[in-house]
Amino acid sequence: MFSSKIYLFIVPFALLIGVVIGIKLPDILPRDANYSGTDKFNDVLEYTDKYYFEKVNREELVEKAINGMLEELDPHSIYISANKQVGIAEQFRGKFDGVGIEFQIMNDSLTVVAAVSGGPSEAVGIMPGDKIVEIDGKSSIGFTNEDVVSNLRGDKGTIVSLKVYRPFLNQTLDFTIIRDQIPLFTVDAALMVSDSIAYIALSKFAESSINEMKDALRQLNEFGMKKLILDLRNNPGGYMDQAFQIADLFIDGNKLIVYTKGRTSDVDDEYRAENVYPYEKIPLAILVNKGTASASEIVTGAIQDWDRGLIVGETTFGKGLVQRPFILDDNSAVRITISKYHTPSGREIQRDYENEADYFGVVRSLDEKEGDNINHNAEFDSTAIVYKTNNGRKIKANGGITPDYIVKNNELTYYSILLRSKDLYYKFVRQYLDKNGAKILALYNHKLKEFIEEFSFTEKDIKSFISFAKKNNVEYVPDEFRKDKDYIKLRLKAHVARNFWKSDGWFSVLLREDEQFNKAKNLLIKNVTLN
Repeated sequence: MFSSKIYLFIVPFALLIGVVIGIKLPDILPRDANYSGTDKFNDVLEYTDKYYFEKVNREELVEKAINGMLEELDPHSIYISANKQVGIAEQFRGKFDGVGIEFQIMNDSLTVVAAVSGGPSEAVGIMPGDKIVEIDGKSSIGFTNEDVVSNLRGDKGTIVSLKVYRPFLNQTLDFTIIRDQIPLFTVDAALMVSDSIAYIALSKFAESSINEMKDALRQLNEFGMKKLILDLRNNPGGYMDQAFQIADLFIDGNKLIVYTKGRTSDVDDEYRAENVYPYEKIPLAILVNKGTASASEIVTGAIQDWDRGLIVGETTFGKGLVQRPFILDDNSAVRITISKYHTPSGREIQRDYENEADYFGVVRSLDEKEGDNINHNAEFDSTAIVYKTNNGRKIKANGGITPDYIVKNNELTYYSILLRSKDLYYKFVRQYLDKNGAKILALYNHKLKEFIEEFSFTEKDIKSFISFAKKNNVEYVPDEFRKDKDYIKLRLKAHVARNFWKSDGWFSVLLREDEQFNKAKNLLIKNVTLN
């Protein structure tokens, strides 16, 4: 009897002591000096996975944790999932396997915007405006963009069958296409804008950019190029090695183009002009705006610091951080900022990014005064460090590249912005061409110059466009329409030109009313230089 009472007392007491010791044990025992942040993260992940009251997605938790960590760094150190990494790598690699069309989904119909030059679709006769109604016998009506990509892309040499409705013929046609490697061009346009002045638009710096630039310059040379306008507006950058190679096309000797400095010297580097090209003395103007960033600023900064050409437009974005991509085992990636780049004079192009909302927004609100800024008196920050160009011009480092001639393109009204954001220009022109395309083709076939000089939308056409916009939920605003009427007509005309002459037609129309382009062109005509 006595022993059973003792047992009843001791067992609960022992359990209580065990619980207390279990709670206090981490405080009593010495901590493991080797317990790292990685150990801590793994422990939290395991406890969450094992004990959280609902089922968790481990991979999703890890990705969110990585994103949270990188948010504490700078705006350009980012995590890229495996799916997104495939698309990004493809863009900068400059090619993929497929049929080679630009497309758009309109009213559930897969509509061809353009066939890629030299691609398999162009070879078999696919035309802008064609509506692909079947792919390998399967209806494509109602396809999403992802559906189109998954059905049209495939390995080089494989075959895909398309059934296509051609509106202006009112006929359905069958095509058999052998998939091939499709280039993703970064030179959007290369054309002569006068007897001696050439124009090149470069959209980004990808793996193929330097070769595309060389090809474009060679061709323009044959056409009589004596001066050049290089358009880097809205070019977000890309590969730094492409940037310094493209700058090398126009900078002679062994001159410095860009250098980088990081926390450790092993990531420091400098890039100099290496090769001799026939374009090193050609009069040059570069167009820039708020969307000109990163690798584009490397080229612009080098040209400006060596007084090699005229910079025209608006102050650039100000992205001067260098990222190195690290591919992870699951093919996802992290891009980590490892250094800053500096122009030859020593300027840092990177803007302050402490407040990320301001970082991506403040560039839109710069109050720049238009006009001659050759001596760079327009830079507003009196505390900024002053640097000097090769010819001794003083330039301040305010973040971004401030042009030598500040020119703003006219701000559009909200009405015009809505028309563009809803892609109503293209959609209206597509319908217009379905009815009038054959007539325009017969009248202007291969005669872009005559089209530019003679073609114009009638007032009846413009009223039809206004009604079309209303049906697509953009209400007519008379005052705003009158203010932007010339721009609206020009953009509609550019879409028609693009249908028949691709990018050459598009740019040839739009550049006529482009104030930044016209300023650069006039400066070159007047032989304005910095020497």
